[in-house]
Amino acid sequence: MAAPPVVDLPFIDERLAQDLTAGLAEVEKLLRASVESDDAFVTEASKHLIEAGGKRFRAMLVLLAAQFGAADAPGVVPGAVVIELTHLATLYHDDVMDEAPVRRGSPSANARWDNTVAILTGDYLFAQASEILADLGADIIRIQAQTFSRLVRGQIRETIGPRPGEDAVAHYINVLADKTGSLIATSGRFGALLSGAAPEVVERLTRACEAIGVAWQLGDDLLDVASESAESGKTPGTDLREGVRTLPVLHVLASGDPADARLCELLAGPVAEEDVEETLRLLRANPAMEQARAELVAWADRAREDLSGLPDIPARAAYLALCDYVVERSG
Repeated sequence: MAAPPVVDLPFIDERLAQDLTAGLAEVEKLLRASVESDDAFVTEASKHLIEAGGKRFRAMLVLLAAQFGAADAPGVVPGAVVIELTHLATLYHDDVMDEAPVRRGSPSANARWDNTVAILTGDYLFAQASEILADLGADIIRIQAQTFSRLVRGQIRETIGPRPGEDAVAHYINVLADKTGSLIATSGRFGALLSGAAPEVVERLTRACEAIGVAWQLGDDLLDVASESAESGKTPGTDLREGVRTLPVLHVLASGDPADARLCELLAGPVAEEDVEETLRLLRANPAMEQARAELVAWADRAREDLSGLPDIPARAAYLALCDYVVERSG
């Protein structure tokens, strides 16, 4: 019988799937324990997003990367928890900046309480991650600090937007690499380093995971336009309604094609609800969608190139299958 899917991804080795499932159970146990506090409200607020679910995608990547060394090394699960706490903390802060009312199907922390509670809870999760880091060594602490710097820098650059004269598409890709790719890259690096994998393996996994992270976010850009219903996990046109200029939109705005005049007019700011269907129809038929998809495929291919040089073990096949999945999920 085929192995059950792990975090809804197409792993192809039964033993590997079992190992990752067991590892994720340990991650979940430590994750929940790490936010326990003597203050009941702090514990409740900290567990709010943990209990809302999530695939633990980044934690899974730590465990998968650890397969290239000693997968049961004592630092691997704590390293995965650090990554997950960091990711969760950024979600609390993102929801405040985006004024998001819902996260993972539940009221966001800022909606349930207020912005101050959400911000401070995110800070608390960062602090708890730092406490775990203290036992993992100076190199791991340094990598986490560098990753955090990139996360913040990406958010700042996204908030400010491209500088005058700066290429908007290049700016956008750099923002994705910092905001999304950096933490996914560190997931691979942590798993490989903490398991004692060879230095070349560490570097290849770090680069491949960053490329996978960028490709994954580009796939979300396409899904926001191409999906016909909320079955994909995204309501079509969400980014358009919020005025978020994703890669297909940026390509349209940069095209200069007179045939795109109406679409450019619609995309000049947040798209009004009554114009969403027209905008989606025009954008789906525009060459900008294929341009964006080509960019996604290029990042997935970049990941495959690094992965192809790794030892031929089931974890490598799983990573390559993940690259295929990232491309296929975008349609």
